[in-house]
Amino acid sequence: MSESLPYADADQFLAAVRAGFPQLSRQLKAIAQYVESHREQLVLDGVNESARHCGVQPSAMVRFAKHFGLSGYSQMQALFRAAAARQLAPNRDYRDRLRALIGSKGGPLAPADIAHEVIAGSLDSLEALQREVDGERFGQAVEMLVEAPSIWLVASRRAFPVGAYLAYALQHTSKPIQWLNGLGHMQQGQLRAIQPGDVMIAVSFAPYAEETLACVRTAAAQGARIVALSDSALGPLAEHASVLLQVQDGATFGFRSLTSTLCLAQSLFLAVAYRLEIEYTSTAH
Repeated sequence: MSESLPYADADQFLAAVRAGFPQLSRQLKAIAQYVESHREQLVLDGVNESARHCGVQPSAMVRFAKHFGLSGYSQMQALFRAAAARQLAPNRDYRDRLRALIGSKGGPLAPADIAHEVIAGSLDSLEALQREVDGERFGQAVEMLVEAPSIWLVASRRAFPVGAYLAYALQHTSKPIQWLNGLGHMQQGQLRAIQPGDVMIAVSFAPYAEETLACVRTAAAQGARIVALSDSALGPLAEHASVLLQVQDGATFGFRSLTSTLCLAQSLFLAVAYRLEIEYTSTAH
């Protein structure tokens, strides 16, 4: 990496973006959110393509980079290229991604080769989670859930399996659990029962499920606190979160896994169950 760059790596650049985010214009905030959540795609796309994804003019991408001390879009992209492996664009159609994968490898892959690539990508994301998990925030989330009169869960679309796991696991504790699974689109009616002091666990990733965001907004308006599992500190879910547990799952061949998010969810359940058992044991004696 050139010594002329004002940041040692992409993580340091993103830390500066987060620190300066509240003061940005609406347009630059949209770029900041995209940059944080789409690192792999940013590595591949030119300024025009990235601007299209952000809904802005290419000049705004350049202005964003210069706002944070870089010479322009290319220098910002260089930061991410230094830290990221080349990935297929994650927002493309499944069939297009698979066809592109075949073409990029010069022919068909053996099934075992695909398995090994997916497993390797999951291992990388788990190692990143272990390095980057915020122990203080994780502890705050556990305490909120232990103290909550009721726990509510909302997770839609790609995040749905994470909500389903938490609903299954947390029912083994003494806490009342409300799983807003969207059956019959009745979640807004169910939310009338949420009370101040209750805690909602919300799981969503870019481009963020609108049904999840609607539940979070309603819960926050009624005085509930939010524990968010999400990929961005700059995204719409983080705006309402009392505690944000940030997690980035890896993408293999352009397909994102849930490995790290499920690991974080299981860790959260086990920590809550452990604390509740300690309290039960203490009161029983």
